[in-house]
Amino acid sequence: MAVLLAGCSGAADAPEQGDASTSAHPDRDPDAGDTFVPDPARLPASRSEARDLIGRVIAGPDSFGPGVVKRSPYESDPATWSVLGEDCVWRRQKPAPSVLATLTRSFEAPAGAGKGPVRLAAVVTVHRTREDAAWEMAESIEESMRCPTQQLRAGETIGSLVAGALFGGESGQGSSEDFLSEVGEYRSSELGGPHHYSWQQAQTLQFTVAVTGKGAEGRTQDEIDAWVSKAQGVMLSRLENAVEKRS
Repeated sequence: MAVLLAGCSGAADAPEQGDASTSAHPDRDPDAGDTFVPDPARLPASRSEARDLIGRVIAGPDSFGPGVVKRSPYESDPATWSVLGEDCVWRRQKPAPSVLATLTRSFEAPAGAGKGPVRLAAVVTVHRTREDAAWEMAESIEESMRCPTQQLRAGETIGSLVAGALFGGESGQGSSEDFLSEVGEYRSSELGGPHHYSWQQAQTLQFTVAVTGKGAEGRTQDEIDAWVSKAQGVMLSRLENAVEKRS
């Protein structure tokens, strides 16, 4: 059954929601929600293999649809990932030991015709094990419960968030083993606000993929949610193609 949470938040600029013990707990049946059969020989076991897979899976501008372009800097330092501090501020730090590789890419739908720029981001993380990836999902829930308002970076915050979680097979969710989504309000010293904020994260096997959309003046909720969902679907499809067992 779907889990809905009010007043929660999650993975900020693509940080990588309910009770953590039930929504994304690694002790649940690992086969519930499998949507394809993986080939063990195609699952990355080293950092170099994980980086190669990320390069084949992570979204590019075309993954969002027409008009989206790269932002600068386009790619994060692969030796870091986003961590939410006790002060509810996101910072780039060294990845957890469970992480083989992770990468964030940044995009933008440029301003024009009375509409402000929409900031978009995509993240792919490869953990050492399926259980490690499930724990990342559980930690996202814990973070959202303890930090109802979060600072993405200087001058940017998110709040008034509502989150939901679906296991594979629940309410037609068949794209991943575990799926988290969140919408709320984005405020920026540059772009004003509140504007619509959307975030999705999915976990399958030892992988997590996430997409973030931060709105601007003149942009609709449906417009931003569509960009986020499209890029998420592209990455999950690429992931399946990269690791599925072939006859």
